[in-house]
This record gives sequence, structure tokens and C-alpha cells, in this order.
Amino acid sequence: MDNRPIGFFDSGIGGLTSIPYIMRKLPLEQIIFFGDTARTPYGSKSVETIRQFTMQIGEFLKKKDVKMMVIACNTISSTCLDDLRRAYPKIPIISAISPTARVIAESCAPEDHIGIIATKATVRSGVYERKIREKNHRLDKLYARECPAFVPLIEEGIIDNEIMDLTIHYYLDDFVEDNQIDTLVLGCTHYPLIRENLRRIYPGLRIVSSSKEAATAVQIELEKHDLLADRRNADNVFYASDLSENFVNMIQRILGKDQDELNIRFKNLDL
Repeated sequence: MDNRPIGFFDSGIGGLTSIPYIMRKLPLEQIIFFGDTARTPYGSKSVETIRQFTMQIGEFLKKKDVKMMVIACNTISSTCLDDLRRAYPKIPIISAISPTARVIAESCAPEDHIGIIATKATVRSGVYERKIREKNHRLDKLYARECPAFVPLIEEGIIDNEIMDLTIHYYLDDFVEDNQIDTLVLGCTHYPLIRENLRRIYPGLRIVSSSKEAATAVQIELEKHDLLADRRNADNVFYASDLSENFVNMIQRILGKDQDELNIRFKNLDL
């Protein structure tokens, strides 16, 4: 047993979508979340810049004595996972990508047409296609689409309105139709926040969320390494590099709790 906190981090607010799954599955676990809201989005930045930001956050979480790091960001997972594991070899580090790729590999058939939507950095890395094929080489109908405008719109809370729907149509109408997509992978932890938009616009699609699968992987790894908590020592704490109104509102939207209940703290990283 280990009652130290689990450290989640993301380029912004998207990683928050993994937290409700953890709270339901593992109610005794304490969570420390860091969202780099001052420097989001990461998906259009260079790999070197993403790496620099990621290692700063890793150091922050190490100082918080976390027992596990969860990269609740597909962009970071696709570019910096190995760097983090080399830097912190004694801390288990969970990626958002491998658990999702495993679900796709195990649940899809060769005739399925699988669409992957993600940031520029994640799509250009090719990591989803590579991981899925490693686990099931029979899946060859894999198609990826960059959707760079989704993250900044979501970060601004522009979700339940015509602007977001028009953006979805712009990126995905031809992509879904031309490739006959039947399974859509949300390859960014921000994207579950527009899941209902996607279901309404494309009602026939099966949607797979990296946020949910990352949370499942956390439980498996905690059990595997005997790191499960047996009591709650402290409240969950949510940090941001810019504690904006949007960040607080999104926490309330996703978790359904107010700021006082969540014990939100502000942490500014020096560049």
C-alpha cells in the first residue's frame, strides 16, 4: 500500500477528463493535477519546446512526492514518454496512448475503418498507428486527422454552440465520409469534452476515449506494483500555470464540484 498522491498532468484542461474515472474507480486515491494553461496548446509547438515544458512539470510533480505520473495528454505521450521514464526511472509513468491502442487492437476487426483525431504533434508522430499495429497487425484501415483548432476552442469553453459544431464539420465531414470511418479514437484528452457534439453529428460512430482508457491503466498499474492507497490523507489538489476563470469553470463542469470542495491551488512554473 502507498498513500502518496498520483500526479496527473496535461498541456491544459483536457487531462481533467480522466479524473472522474479515477475518482469512481479508486476513491481512496489522492490526486494532484497540473494543467499548463498558460502555455497551452502544446500540439502546434516544436518537440523541443514540448520536451522543455514537460520536464519542468515532471520536476514539479517529483517534488510533490507522487507515487505515479499520469501523462493525461496525448501530445506529451507521443513526444516525451521515453524522456520522462529516463528522468524518473523509479516512478511508474502511464501514457494516454498505449491503453487506448490496446483497446482498439483487441476490440476492432480487420474490416473496421478506424479514424484517429488528435493534435498536429500526435498525428505527425504516427504513434497511434504504430501502437495499434504492434498489438494487432491485421488492422490496416487506420486514418489520422489533425484537428488543431479543437483544443484552443475547448480551453476557452467554446463547446455547446454553433462555432464548435461548424469546426467539427470542417475537420471531419469529408474525413469520415471519404474513409468510411466507423470507429473514432479521441486521441487527445480534451476531445471527450466534445463527445456529445460528435455523437449528435455522427450518430453511427463508435467513439473510443483515451481519457477513460488511461484511467483504467492507472488502476491496473497500481495493483500490479502494490501502490493502492488504503486511506485518504489529503484532498485532491488542482494546480494551473494560469488559474483562469476558464480553468475553474471547466473543473466544475467536469467534476460537478465547486472550487472550495476541490481545494484548488495555484502554481506558476518559471520558464
